[in-house]
Amino acid sequence: MTSRHNRGGGGPALPKIVAIADTDSYVKWAAALIGTLPGAGAGGWDASLLVLQTPLAVSETQLTAALSGSGLSDDRVERVEYERLAARLAHLQPDAVLIAARGPLVRVVARDVAAMAPRPVIVTGLPGISIPATRKAVVYRMQCDLFVLHSHRELREFADLSVRTGFAQSYALATLPFARRPEGEDAVASTDRSAATPAGSDLVFAAQAVVPAERADRLRIARLLVRAATADPGRRVVVKLRAAPGEQQTHAEQDGYPELLATLGPLPANIVTSTAPMGRALATAEGLVTVSSTAAIEAVAAGIPVIALDSFGVSPELINETLADGGLLGGEDDVVARRFRRPVPEWLDDNYFHAPQDDDWALQLATLVTQRRAGSLSPRSAVARRGGAFRDAWERRVALGRNDTSAAGTVAYAVGLPLRGIVRIRNRVRRALAGQDANAMARSAARA
Repeated sequence: MTSRHNRGGGGPALPKIVAIADTDSYVKWAAALIGTLPGAGAGGWDASLLVLQTPLAVSETQLTAALSGSGLSDDRVERVEYERLAARLAHLQPDAVLIAARGPLVRVVARDVAAMAPRPVIVTGLPGISIPATRKAVVYRMQCDLFVLHSHRELREFADLSVRTGFAQSYALATLPFARRPEGEDAVASTDRSAATPAGSDLVFAAQAVVPAERADRLRIARLLVRAATADPGRRVVVKLRAAPGEQQTHAEQDGYPELLATLGPLPANIVTSTAPMGRALATAEGLVTVSSTAAIEAVAAGIPVIALDSFGVSPELINETLADGGLLGGEDDVVARRFRRPVPEWLDDNYFHAPQDDDWALQLATLVTQRRAGSLSPRSAVARRGGAFRDAWERRVALGRNDTSAAGTVAYAVGLPLRGIVRIRNRVRRALAGQDANAMARSAARA
């Protein structure tokens, strides 16, 4: 285990929270969330972060960037292998554990944390724009006591989802760490800072791994960035990447922009790539362009105008409905001309720029910790499914990949992988037959 610190479980009985995260976006979110708990590291909360070693775990460079400005110091972070996670948590004895990871991994780790005695409060959440609310996001996290969201709109949509599905969950509000405004500044004032011309001159494009997903669409964006650079040779177009070559991201990326740009021949000298922290990129930005990255929210908070590219429409799959409602959509000609947008003021309070006093996640967390210390924390069960221990081993292997070294995981994967293929084929056949039946019924009705 590579460790950045080696703290024990002793010391004063401060409320203690340990975050567990693996990928770049979740590490950044988790560090910023616990790093801004009241008194974190200064006589209030005892906060630390375990970087779980998975195939998608952050590199040291990504980790340094993720911790930048988070409020969590470097010596409060360590790496841990999954096989050592339970022992490390038992040693740290946290009151609460924040599991910041993709859904399948949250389900696995939450099951392990729930088995501790006495078990910690289990907290989870999503690291950016979480509209639309999805059933899977809730199901994977059902064994968690508290689900952190970042806007009033998200709270409503997830609460409505729980009512529709019957998957009861406690939701809490926290300002998106990357959307915090300067002390004392209200939501409208944060966009009024925009009245002044941004200090920078860069057009910053926030790349995403899977939005848009198709190569042709991503190549269209690459060509657009070249057009924007060619139109104004005196100002840079910065392609802000999530990872350097060889590094992993939360979502696997196909057709990365450096490779796509390389197919377009000699590039203008003013188009560059960067893996610097987003905050540093925005410091020299005139405006930000994206399809739906949470970087758009970070830019608005920093007083930087935005274009949410509308070339591919507006849909849940593109995760851009929220940005569309804020009046941030713009076309390709707008990008080339640098006609950036500012959100409409009435959008702000409902979408990531609510008043700080609306945040209740720290209060709900403290209440749950009090219940835990009193021995009255209610148990929570995962969603029931068939398969027992074999299913648990399969899910662990799928979530952890090669970092699950257990014999049970190896066996479950060897047996389960072909079975999953058979089930998928069967389901495809059923859907095809159902479609044929529907078509036959339609033809029969037409003849009648």
